[in-house]
Order: sequence, then structure tokens, then C-alpha cells
Amino acid sequence: MRRQRRTKIVATLGPASSDQAMIERLFLAGTDVFRINMSHTSHEAMRNYVAAIRAVEDKHSRPIGILVDLQGPKLRLDTFANGGEMLGQGASFTLDADKKPGDATRVHLPHPEILVALEPGHRLLIDDGKVQLRVTEKIGGRVVTKVEVGGRVSDRKGVSLPDTTIALAALTPKDRSDLEAALDTGIDWIALSFIQRPEDVAEAKKLTRGRAAILAKIEKPQAVSRLEEIMEQTDSLMVARGDLGVEMPLEAVPGLQKQITHAARHAGRPVVVATQMLESMISSPVPTRAEVSDVATAIYDGADAVMLSAESAAGKYPVEAVETMNRIAEKVESDRAYRTALNAYHETPEATGADAIAAAARQIAETLDLAAILCLTSSGSTALRVARERPAPPIVALSPNLSTARRLALVWGVHCVVTEETTDIDPMVARACRIAFRESFARPGQRVIVVAGVPLGTPGATNMVRIAFVGADDAGMD
Repeated sequence: MRRQRRTKIVATLGPASSDQAMIERLFLAGTDVFRINMSHTSHEAMRNYVAAIRAVEDKHSRPIGILVDLQGPKLRLDTFANGGEMLGQGASFTLDADKKPGDATRVHLPHPEILVALEPGHRLLIDDGKVQLRVTEKIGGRVVTKVEVGGRVSDRKGVSLPDTTIALAALTPKDRSDLEAALDTGIDWIALSFIQRPEDVAEAKKLTRGRAAILAKIEKPQAVSRLEEIMEQTDSLMVARGDLGVEMPLEAVPGLQKQITHAARHAGRPVVVATQMLESMISSPVPTRAEVSDVATAIYDGADAVMLSAESAAGKYPVEAVETMNRIAEKVESDRAYRTALNAYHETPEATGADAIAAAARQIAETLDLAAILCLTSSGSTALRVARERPAPPIVALSPNLSTARRLALVWGVHCVVTEETTDIDPMVARACRIAFRESFARPGQRVIVVAGVPLGTPGATNMVRIAFVGADDAGMD
């Protein structure tokens, strides 16, 4: 099950991909990590998804990552007496704390923290920006706005606040319940929605207590402005272009995608590019040329993973969407310009022994044209450091921890193998060579480089490199 690409594929599960047979087809087509969106999934359905994924994992003896995406705080208008109203451009419209159904002049906003946080000049975007309001004044417990972009507003439409930082926890009661249910099933990644500040990530990490890794979705201007602080707290990032494109000018999103991708690579955090990547394949068996170019751009930038949402969750062609993304990745990565683009963004190693050794391993492997870089890793940190270098030779991560191998399924270029734990380096290097042969990364007579922390099993203690020969005896079974 060796992939012929370094970029990973995340596929969202849903009505079009809910049974084990379809999940297996998606895996064989190229899915490395499955996403479960808790905005549309019950606890029972989530547990069924996890059970089906683990059954596929067992059948094919390959670690598969599971990402549970929490809904996050959803800000919505209350109801209208007539179900909705048309707001004309230039009209005055009030948001208040009165629970009486709304009309053409006002509506209840059931979020008192928003009424407190809004200030004159702040914008409110209704229904993904179809209607746009700007605050003109605050009077007591209500906010008066001017309609800048008119249109119809109706019951429970979503509200976005690009200019306002709200004193609102990133984890709602529903999120906390979903988080505990997900952790109980043994999932690998938790995605946090609509975060604004690093404290939002810290709160989730406190609740997970290491039982899952945290992925911070960057989809609000407030998160963009505090990106470096958020990266210090999180394990991974997602460029969530859908909501980012609602709260910020659309023309700014491509530049932000590159900024976030490069910042994540610099920090050694896996980064996922998501939303509308092959949107037309929800109803068409082939994508548009623009979509293919969009996916290719994320791959040329060195993103760890690209993600399918409705294409695999609710579309007519979920398998074809994964296959298409797989082909795009393979084609881009075979282009000479891809390696040139990756090399243009090689980062200076952090001033630690572990990062210096990871950078040295890449340089040695490329200079000597070694067959593979073998990372002996307990926590996954060695493989993460090597992947940050985006080396030309393939990366094989050998870990005694299945949970580590599953988390590394999201990381660029890392092929994960679960192996027995040992504290003796020589037998472990010999086993690594046999596995490199077995997994088709090296042939007898080729050399590999082994990167590890000694003593073995010490998390984060990358301190050893060794060049090893794959001999004829390594062609035997481990």
C-alpha cells in the first residue's frame, strides 16, 4: 500500500460514503485520513464510521488517520414574524435582545456577547455575506446598523463578524460532548472551528490530555492576525478557505493560503488546504481546469494534505474525486518544478540538536542519493522534523505506537509502519532495513539513513543518524 506521492489526501465522510465498502474504496483510491464532520454527524454515526475505518485498517494492515471536526460556535439570527424580510441598501436595521419575532426594521440576536463586543464601524455578514450590515451606533442593549449590501434575511441565518473579537469560548457544550465521544472511540485528530486566539487551542489541549492531536482551522481574520501564537499551541493547521473567504476579501484568500502554508512549514506543523478544491465533482465525474490548477497550487506550495469535503461526503462521484486528487498529486510531484519549489523554501533548522540532525539527514540522503530516510520514532517528533525538511528520498516512519502511526498519516511524505518496540539500536536498524525492503523503498545493495533518538523510546530525543546497507539477507521476512 505504498502511495506514489508525498502529499496526503483527506476525505470527508457523509451520506455518499457511509458504509464500510465505500470507505474501503476511498482508501484504495488514495485517502490517507478520513474526516468526520460533527456539524452533520451524531455520536452513533461517528462511532459507526470509526468502526468501519478501523476494519479497513485491519484488513489492509495500514495505519489510517481519523480527523473529527468540531462544529464550533454558530452565530445566528433569531426568527422573523414572516419567516424573513427584504432589506434594502441604505436602510437602517437594528439587532437587539428583544425575543419578539423580527420584522423589516429589527431582529433578535440571541448572542448577548456579540451585542457587547460590536462597535460603530464593525461589519456583520449575514448568510455567508449575501447581506452586509455596518454598525452605526450602540444604544443600550441594541445595535443600529446600515445595510451596505441588501438582500433577504430569514430565520436562523448565520452571522459572521470579521471586525469583532468576541468573548466567546471556541468550544460550545455540543463541542465538548462531541469531543469526549470522539476521544472515547480512539480517533487521532481533533479539528477546532472558528478559533480566534491561542487560548482557544490551549483549552482544547487541556481537555484532550494527549489523547488526540489538535488541528486549528484558520478561518477568521482574528486567527490570521495571531497565527504565530496559535501555531505555538497547535499540532497542525488547516487553511479553511470557505469561511476565510466570507470574512475576508476573496482576492486576499490565495495570498493568505500561501502565507499560512509557508508559516506552518517553517514551524514544522502539518498544514491542510481545504474547501471547494474539486467542488464541481459533487455533480460531475470530471473537475474543471481551474479546480485542477487550484489543487496543484496547494501541492506546489508544499502543503501536507489537500482535503475533499462535500465531494466525498455527499457528491455523486466520491471515489472519482479521490482518484482525481491522487492523479493530480502524482503528476505535480513528478514535475521538476515541484522539487525546485520545495527547495526554494527550505527553512533554517531550529537551534536544537534534533532539528539540526533532521536537516543533516536530508542533506546526507540527497548528497549520497540514499534510497530512503528511516525514522525510528515513538512520539512522531523525529518523522515530523524530517518531513519539515521536505527531503527528496522517501520517509519511512517506524513506530511501536499505532496511535503515532495514525497521526503521521496526515504528514507530508511519511509512510508509517508499526513495528515492535526495542531498546537495542542494532537490531532495530537491521529491522528497519528489512522493512525498507519489504515496503519497496530499498533494494539489496542500496543504502538508507536511519534517524532516531537514543535511548530508543525517548520522545523528542532525536540525536542519532546512521547510514546502513540493505543486504541480501534483508529480503527475508521481518
